[in-house]
Amino acid sequence: MEQVVQTRGLYKTFPRKGGAAQTATHYCPGCEHGVLHKLIGEALADLDLQDRTIVISPVGCGVFAYYYFDTGNVQVAHGRAAAVGTGISRTQNNAVVVSYQGDGDLASIGLNETLQAANRGEKIAVFFVNNTVYGMTGGQMAPTTLVGSKTITSPEGRDPVQAGYPLHMAELINQLRAPVYIARVSFSNMGKLRRARQAIRKALEIQRDGKGYAFVEVLMACPTNQKMNVEEATRFVAEQMEVEYPLGVLRDRAAEAVPIVRSESDYAKETLDRIFSLDTDRAPDAQLTPDAPTFRVKMAGFGGQGVLSMGIILARTACQAGKFVSWYPSYGPEQRGGTANCGVVMSGTPVGTPLVTASDILVAMNRPSLEKFLRDVKPGGLLLYDAAMGEVTPPAGVRALAVPATRLAQEGGSARAANTAMVGVLAALGGFDLPERAYREAITCNFAGKDAVVQANLAVFDHARAWALEQELP
Repeated sequence: MEQVVQTRGLYKTFPRKGGAAQTATHYCPGCEHGVLHKLIGEALADLDLQDRTIVISPVGCGVFAYYYFDTGNVQVAHGRAAAVGTGISRTQNNAVVVSYQGDGDLASIGLNETLQAANRGEKIAVFFVNNTVYGMTGGQMAPTTLVGSKTITSPEGRDPVQAGYPLHMAELINQLRAPVYIARVSFSNMGKLRRARQAIRKALEIQRDGKGYAFVEVLMACPTNQKMNVEEATRFVAEQMEVEYPLGVLRDRAAEAVPIVRSESDYAKETLDRIFSLDTDRAPDAQLTPDAPTFRVKMAGFGGQGVLSMGIILARTACQAGKFVSWYPSYGPEQRGGTANCGVVMSGTPVGTPLVTASDILVAMNRPSLEKFLRDVKPGGLLLYDAAMGEVTPPAGVRALAVPATRLAQEGGSARAANTAMVGVLAALGGFDLPERAYREAITCNFAGKDAVVQANLAVFDHARAWALEQELP
């Protein structure tokens, strides 16, 4: 009598795959992905972990693992399995996270994420399929391709002078202190398959107990791309791959490892509102006023001139006044002296984009910024520029005012507050129709906890605003 053994941990049929063959996988004949799937599924079922497990399948031959595993499943972008796995593990503390990756995904585009997650000891069981070739994309050379092996991108064989040597991921991860378990296995004979089964179960037991990072490298061939039959593929693994990549357990600290207990993540809206002070009077809900004008303001200058802070104060003011608002910064890497600019959009309707490509008002604190952004000011727009840069001829239709920002700041009592002086001028001449109270609250919020600084900036704001009210725009 024929006995059919039902695989555990996998779906009985694969309707997600589509097509008529509901019990066939998408893998090529002779491919051992199916063997690894069965061993992982069996272990998850035996350990009663299916309801806790989330299998992550990034780009690669295993990308459709969610067709098969009777668990939670998440597909992720190429190389990002470790990053997503970290997020899942840290937000779902009881989850058993399984990352199923190939050599192109883990050892190439995702190498940094892999090493960083391993170095942190994230609670992830990583099953790394090393078949020495990019299988899904047609057989290109991989980081693990053997020296001399021919692929479509190394038709003369891998040359270490040109392409480096095969990357030994298990040994590389073994240099890190945090991982609990590291092993390399193959299925090239029954004895090795049994040892592989033990390694897979050990990695999942570590996840069951919350003890940290486990890494199991699985050696396979790719019969289709390497143009081998099953017998040749088995010999290739045993006689060539296992010479380059010795099998064995490189590390097993499961016995002494203790469960990792992290504080519970709280992403409730109420919590986030409290953290970002969104449940206070400083952040009232915007009021829909379709008839209100929309203002797009660009502020620019050197790094260190307070340009971004100036934009934040204006954005806070508009927010406090019930406007829809955005603030979008852009700055160079220099701590001081580099360029910086920001765009502020204030509107009576939701802001469609924070980008200010055509401005109603330009505030320029230096000449390079003036020359860069002046052409973007709309006809009828306003240019406020620091008088220290000298004579400026605005384009036709653009009104301009030279603002002695540093002098106004000094007269107001704080020479360092030239940016706040510009805010005072904006309050007087910008036409925003924002209450003075909102400006003062925004300045107070911007320098919260520094009472002397708050008072100094309020004094500069008042002085500059009074000066601006006496000016006549062209």
